[in-house]
Amino acid sequence: MEINAQYNVAKAGSLPVRIAGHQRQKMYREFLDLGVGTSDTILDIGVTSDQSYAHSNYLEAWYPSPEKITAIGLDVNAAFLTKTYPGLQFVVANGCMLPFGDNAFDYVHASAVMEHVGSRSRQAALMSEAHRVARKAVFLTTPNRWFPIEFHTVLPLVHWLPPTLFRAFLAAIGMKFFASEDNLHLLAAKELRAMARSAGFTDSVEVRGVRLCGLISNLLFILRKQDRA
Repeated sequence: MEINAQYNVAKAGSLPVRIAGHQRQKMYREFLDLGVGTSDTILDIGVTSDQSYAHSNYLEAWYPSPEKITAIGLDVNAAFLTKTYPGLQFVVANGCMLPFGDNAFDYVHASAVMEHVGSRSRQAALMSEAHRVARKAVFLTTPNRWFPIEFHTVLPLVHWLPPTLFRAFLAAIGMKFFASEDNLHLLAAKELRAMARSAGFTDSVEVRGVRLCGLISNLLFILRKQDRA
């Protein structure tokens, strides 16, 4: 199995994948609505080498100025992005320990990454590192735990069980990869807000949702920094 292919349970072109692409278009527009300008630099955390879906690296695919993007991830094969999107820079790096200075980028973007970095402390570390290297704003997205369908496994409702029971169920039906906290640790809005409070952010923090059929399918964590240069 290719690296990161285990995240892609649904077949390319299937209804769940088309829906995911539609939702990602909404999130992309929300990111641009932060006021991202043509001269702004962007750090994109958590790119992948997997090309199963047209929207696998949606920011790189849709943003018109790839030369303004620095993309990072642990997947060394994601270096293909530099050829596909001329001018883009790719760095092998961990989003929980970024190799960049404070305020190094105007905007930091990470879509569907937080749920894959492990424990709550590691999720908080990613949030804090994104805040540290951003000059203007941070934009993080993650699936909403309280949406009735769990996007990675495409299973209904079972992810509402206490995490230990949910993981035990996944292991029992052969989904051992997703049964590990290191690979899937879902979040709700209250947990994102709690992380921001624990980090002591004094900047403007907003947690809002992207809806599907009237229900919040994805959460957007938006942090606008007040100490802009």
